[in-house]
Amino acid sequence: MTGGAAATPNAAPDTADLREVMFVGNNWDGTADVIESSGGFEKLGRINVIPDKQERLDEIHADPVKLIYFLAIRNGPGEGHDQFVDDMYSTPDGKAMVVSRPSFADVVSIDVATGKLNWRFPVSGYRSDHMAVSPDGERVAVSASTSNTVHVLDITTGKEAGSFKTGDKPHENVFTADGEHIWNMAIGDVHTATDEPWLDWTKGDRKITVVDAATFKAVKVIDMRERLDAFGRKDLSDAVRPVAFTPDESKLYFQVSFYNGFLEYDVAGDKITRDKTLPKNPDTSEDRTTWVNDSRHHGMSMSPGGDKLCVAGTMDDYATVVDRDTLKEGPLVTASKPYWATVSGDGKSCVISESGSDQVTAIDFATGKKTVSVPVGDHPQRVRIAHVPADWTSPGRA
Repeated sequence: MTGGAAATPNAAPDTADLREVMFVGNNWDGTADVIESSGGFEKLGRINVIPDKQERLDEIHADPVKLIYFLAIRNGPGEGHDQFVDDMYSTPDGKAMVVSRPSFADVVSIDVATGKLNWRFPVSGYRSDHMAVSPDGERVAVSASTSNTVHVLDITTGKEAGSFKTGDKPHENVFTADGEHIWNMAIGDVHTATDEPWLDWTKGDRKITVVDAATFKAVKVIDMRERLDAFGRKDLSDAVRPVAFTPDESKLYFQVSFYNGFLEYDVAGDKITRDKTLPKNPDTSEDRTTWVNDSRHHGMSMSPGGDKLCVAGTMDDYATVVDRDTLKEGPLVTASKPYWATVSGDGKSCVISESGSDQVTAIDFATGKKTVSVPVGDHPQRVRIAHVPADWTSPGRA
């Protein structure tokens, strides 16, 4: 059993009829910007991912329980805003964008030419979260935060292929490169103010669940609390946040709540082998309750050659490229609350979302220096490689 690359681009047919792009999810806007996948990262257009907003709001306000959760999302993880787009992928034919919408507790498919809904899948519980796409691009896995469930859907039809149970508050999902397994990281309750280390036990059941992607049966459960303790880091949270696998899938690099750094996990040896503490920003408050959803650093990607890691230092307002051999960081690139890190289409850059300044920024893997920033919508979070028709224009602008 091996782990898969967290930043593997959406699979797509080998055809000149498609254009490789990046989808940038503007969480508080309810839009997704479409930009070039490399080079100058030119903005190509924008898609409204909540065309059914009024219908959804009417539905929520008619159900007192749904309304309670909707407002809890706004006042909790949404920082006073509704969360309209978390994660996005394109279908293999490039004709649709599939989006998870936390505040609406669903996944929808949107026709990129017309902006209309193709299908909608309400997740179990009251909030949808991170997704992952299978290597063949045919299925998408989505975390249903409040029901401790991951749903796996046919990306074209929206039909559920299966589901599996996880720890508390499933978050990141990753398909293995061979498509045979799905890794899910459950982060526990990150929205409470019980953030002092001695209250860590209140955060819930946090674990990695690895399942067979055909049967959805668990093949392994990894409790990082045991591994962290054995490594001598009893002080660290075991809430695993964004991850990055090496190209040969032998190592997993992962961030945890409250930590300005990351750890290295040997998959075959089932043990943590190294950790890296990154610099703190002296201007960052040490009051943990002020850190967004228990994050200190949130966002990682790995260069295609596996020699560099790109790390988003969320609460410390920087991003940096780290040499994987020495774990030495490069220049600290100033960024406003960077929330995610993705590899560009040509593999030369790390692209981070700056949620605090509404832009995405490219950092050269070779030099560790910023090359360009591109304005996007309100509070960009996830950035994903995707495909659209070669002649695509924003809906309504053709």
